[in-house]
Amino acid sequence: MNDLLISLAVGVGLIVLANLALVRLLRTSAKQAAAVVALVTIGVYVPYAILTWPGGDLFAMHLAIYLLASLACGMLLGARSSGQGMHWGPAVISGFFIVLAVLGAMFIVVAERGLSPALQRSLLPNADNRHAVTSVFPGVISHDFQQKEELYNQYLQQVERQRQRGWQVEKGWLGDPIANEPTVFRVVVRTREGEPLVGATIAGQFLRPTTSTLDVDFTLVETSPGVYESKLTLPAAGHWDLVMHIRKGEDVHEVRANARIYDR
Repeated sequence: MNDLLISLAVGVGLIVLANLALVRLLRTSAKQAAAVVALVTIGVYVPYAILTWPGGDLFAMHLAIYLLASLACGMLLGARSSGQGMHWGPAVISGFFIVLAVLGAMFIVVAERGLSPALQRSLLPNADNRHAVTSVFPGVISHDFQQKEELYNQYLQQVERQRQRGWQVEKGWLGDPIANEPTVFRVVVRTREGEPLVGATIAGQFLRPTTSTLDVDFTLVETSPGVYESKLTLPAAGHWDLVMHIRKGEDVHEVRANARIYDR
């Protein structure tokens, strides 16, 4: 959130200073100054955004607010220089788009970082002792489409090999998984013929959809033929994604699933 606010504030500040400099120092008309600054803003920010690509939503928001800032400078400085004041029509239209841009910025910040603790307590319903409520939703759009498509094709090939291999995998918690409390996670693996798969290596991650900072890596230990388990502690209640790999020699079996962790 701080990076977003800083970039918007710095950009708007530079645009205001540029408009003032053109009007006060170079004696340019307010409309001409606003047009020049808007064109320079597009010429500078668009190539920079393409090279660093923050995402379509942030790109559109920055560009809209920067252009609105230049437009507002042109209208205000023009009205001041003419001494007639600003007509209510353009003022209402400008105010509408400014409010729209500010609300959009607020929605993006909430989606990426969530509500502050005080707002979350006042706006979100109280969760019971077995559920958690979150205001974060970072989105699921990937920007490296070609790479993701190639990885997806490889994943489909792996799924087909897994189907032909026929390993039988059973997984689950031994007891209700409670946040911040160790609980045994067990995986039982058998071959196509139903024999225990011994000597395999099982490792994976429990992924928190809202933030990668809470992701938990794990490795399971074989406690008996074909039975692998370990005590795991997940730091937050709610929804988790599981990605697990079972390796035996050159064979790799991937398991993806969901898990629900409860609050005491």
